[in-house]
Amino acid sequence: MTIRSSSDHADSTVTSDRTVTSDHTVTSDRPGQAPAFPMVRTCPYAPPPEYAELRARGPLVRVRAPNGTVVWVVTRWAEARQVLTDRRVSTDSSRPDFPVLDEREVTEEQSAARDKLRAGFFIDQDPPEHDVLRRMLIPEFSVRRINQLRPRIQRITDERIDAMLAAGPPVDLVAEFGLPVPSMVICELLGVPYADRELFQSRTRRMVAASTDPRDGMQAVMEIRDYLDDLVRRAAAAPEDNLIGRLVRGPVAKGDLTLDALVGMAFLLLVAGHETTASMIPLGVFTLLREPGQLAEVRADPDLWPRAVEELLRYQSVVDWVAFDRMAVEDLEIGGVRVSAGDGIFVLGASAGRDDRVFGDPDRLDVRRDARHHLAFGYGVHQCLGQNLARAELEIAYRTLFDRIPGLRTDLPDEELAFRYDAGIFGMHSFPVTW
Repeated sequence: MTIRSSSDHADSTVTSDRTVTSDHTVTSDRPGQAPAFPMVRTCPYAPPPEYAELRARGPLVRVRAPNGTVVWVVTRWAEARQVLTDRRVSTDSSRPDFPVLDEREVTEEQSAARDKLRAGFFIDQDPPEHDVLRRMLIPEFSVRRINQLRPRIQRITDERIDAMLAAGPPVDLVAEFGLPVPSMVICELLGVPYADRELFQSRTRRMVAASTDPRDGMQAVMEIRDYLDDLVRRAAAAPEDNLIGRLVRGPVAKGDLTLDALVGMAFLLLVAGHETTASMIPLGVFTLLREPGQLAEVRADPDLWPRAVEELLRYQSVVDWVAFDRMAVEDLEIGGVRVSAGDGIFVLGASAGRDDRVFGDPDRLDVRRDARHHLAFGYGVHQCLGQNLARAELEIAYRTLFDRIPGLRTDLPDEELAFRYDAGIFGMHSFPVTW
């Protein structure tokens, strides 16, 4: 999640809208014919319909952003992994001409706040700066540490289901289960009072809404940052036994981490730590309810739940291009396509997840598929730090919900459900369920 102001031929010829040279290398698309980007989902089960056509055209295709900028989109799995691991491709959003989709002005105060936040926002940094900050957090999100947290995740999940059962149907699965579970977990992990959830949940939704004016989006960023700045400075005076407290007693005390950088790290973990999983929980439940045969398989064999989680992540790919914005800093070739230094690149995660070169029958949900090599968590040095936590939360949430409420269902047709087609992170605004 980035903080932004939001046919072999012997001779050169034109095939489709790409120029192919005698060495069979694609050099450019016709900018005037570049399709509009980003593209909007129209179906809760599938990426934007244009993605299949883009994949057929090539591994990289030029598209036109709302501000008129022409950038590359990466449509296929293998080339996506190449981009995400190539050191000649940068994620540093402070670089001049780094690709943005909308360049409307933010205020001077907001711009200054954004620059201050970048101190610890390591997802927008390149190695070695990125690596220094990430290494400070790796122990907190290791498999061992997450296994230690599983009983607490289970208790939080059970408490939310208890509350749903006590209230009785119908309930909104987004508000009563999908959003609270990961929010409570990340709050406890960081040391953020859950009582303050309305502030960061509502501001996060404003940040990721595609319809949000960049100035309003940045105002939401500032409000979360100001909240966390106060929290971190109080923790610096009296650190407790939580992630923020441990960083205060460790890297901050040693002079290896500034408080501003700690605020940026906390911002990234808080926002990314609840929003994406909160989107996947109800969306995964919806998907399984619409695939009763697949749901029956995991109910009959609970050992399938880890595979089912990976398949749901591949199938939905809720983040898609949002965390995969990059810029070439040197000339390079990707999948036979020449990319020039300074070119913007967006990896389409949802398109890579439907690449039939890697995933057989990719438009079909298959809970027995080995889909762990999907790109929902990215790849390479920027692969999601919290992926072990997200996997644990999703597995526990799905399994426990369907075990404890076996009659869970929705009586509404798809067209009456409120999907977040207007947001950078796909999900559901609400999801009424009964039993």
